[in-house]
Parts: sequence; C-alpha cells; structure tokens
Amino acid sequence: MPCAGLIVNDGKHLAVATADRIEARLKDAGWTLVRVSSAGGMVGFANPDQHLRTLGYAACVPPGFTRKLSLAIVLGGDGTVLSAARQTAPVGVPMLTINTGHMGFLAETYLDHLDQALDQVIAGRWSVEERNMLVVSVMRGDQRRWEVLCLNEMALHREPLTSMCHFEIAIGRHAPVDISADGVILSTPTGSTAYALSAGGPVIAPDCPVLELAPICPHSLASRALVFSDSEPVTIFPATPERLMMVVDGSAGCYVWPEDRVLIRRSDEPARFLRLQDHEFFRVLGEKLGWGLPHVAKPGSKEA
Repeated sequence: MPCAGLIVNDGKHLAVATADRIEARLKDAGWTLVRVSSAGGMVGFANPDQHLRTLGYAACVPPGFTRKLSLAIVLGGDGTVLSAARQTAPVGVPMLTINTGHMGFLAETYLDHLDQALDQVIAGRWSVEERNMLVVSVMRGDQRRWEVLCLNEMALHREPLTSMCHFEIAIGRHAPVDISADGVILSTPTGSTAYALSAGGPVIAPDCPVLELAPICPHSLASRALVFSDSEPVTIFPATPERLMMVVDGSAGCYVWPEDRVLIRRSDEPARFLRLQDHEFFRVLGEKLGWGLPHVAKPGSKEA
C-alpha cells in the first residue's frame, strides 16, 4: 500500500481545507497518509540568553517520515516549501509543492490543477529533480552551537542592518578574503532568485554545482558577488566586536558572537522536488520575475 506525507501550513485556512480534500482523495485510492504541520521545519530564532540549539539538522524530520514514503505533498507558499525541505531532505522524500500562497516560485502546481496533479501522483507519472542544500553550523572551538539545513541562503549581518561590519571569509583551500559590508549572503542556485538577487547577485540555473557569495551594500567597488564550486566549504569569521545576526531561509537564525565562526558546506542530502512535467527554469523566470519577456514599445512611440 503506497504511503504519502502531507505537510500543511496549518495557519492558512485554504491550505488546511485543501489538505482535507487531498487526504480524502488519496485514501479512496488506497493510500495511507502521514499528516504534519510545516511548523516543524521552522526552526525559529534562538534566544541569545539561553543555550543554543545543538541538535543536528535531522531533528526537523517529523515522526513517521521515513524513506518508505513515496512522496510528501506540501501545501503553502514558498516559505512553507523552505520549511518542508528541512523535514524531507534528510530522509530523501520528494516533495510535490502545491501553491496556496502568493508568488509560488518553488511551486510545481496550483489549486486549479489539483485534480490532474493527484491523478498523476496516483498513476506514478512523475520524475524527481534534486536541488542542493547547505548545512549551516555555528561553531565555537570544537563545539557545534547551532545547526540547520538551508535551501535558499544564509545571511549574516549586524543589528540594525544599516551598519557596516567586517568579515574574514575562507573558501576551501583558497586564501581568506576580507569584506567590509552591511552583511554577507551565501546562496545556493535555488536561492539566487531570492535575497541574493536583491543584493545584486546573478541568477544561477539550479543544475549548476556552485555557490554564490554576495556582499550586502559593500564598502568597496571591488567587493562584488562571487560564484565558486559548491564542493568548497566556507568559513565566515566575524571581524567585528559586536554580535551579529544570522538568518537562514528567512525562518531560522541565531546570534553569532566574535568568538564564533559560521561553517557552511554542501549537504549530502539534497532537496528532492517531484515534477509532473519538464521543469523549464527560464519559463519560470519569465512568469515570476519577468525575465526575458518580449520588448514592449514605450507609450506614444510609433511601434505602440
């Protein structure tokens, strides 16, 4: 008997109602389901006055989620998908992402096509696309103080954000570099269309095995985004006497003190996305971000 996970943003009525509908349909088709809240993947922000979260990144996997699951259906917006990636990647479960939010950049399908999508799931007509993730760890000496999986990006900055700080960054075997900026972003290709894009970084196709380092408002014309192999681990040393704030995928984070270092490496477990059709990345860029659309003449011109 096939079994599926159901990850629901239970703070949204539409997502909950859709989950009830999916659950009834799959049970009628002979499936069993394990239903959980997407909140389990939202690690949140560590309290600076308490001991930090020392659990490994696999702690986000919900009870009942194992490699025996055929897939997990995710209901919510892009934030829900980022959370669900932490819940599914450690056990290799592919996600069918159904948008009940706003932009839906990471969505595979929409509510208008729900019945068709479920038909394909039941018939087994789908493929899997893997997206690399990062393991982000805060280290003090040999002690791991905090750790989480990351699908989009890690951002490190001072509070408030509009205040310059200094970073020493070591990328693999290369010589360390010094960057003065409001902050730095380390992004996967999936995250290159998110915060890193707003910071002036390039868009990177998701099948490229690279990472992107993007300074936030750098204090030098020479400090620009850098793309390099994702096989290189990255270590960021705060070179500022005040504590810094680290934010991962917008829903997890902690303070980083001058005696800490942030270690980022490619995860051995990628996020796995279930595809119901060929995933054409340039088409998604055009639909969601307006990239590559045909030229439209200015109002009042002869071409208008």
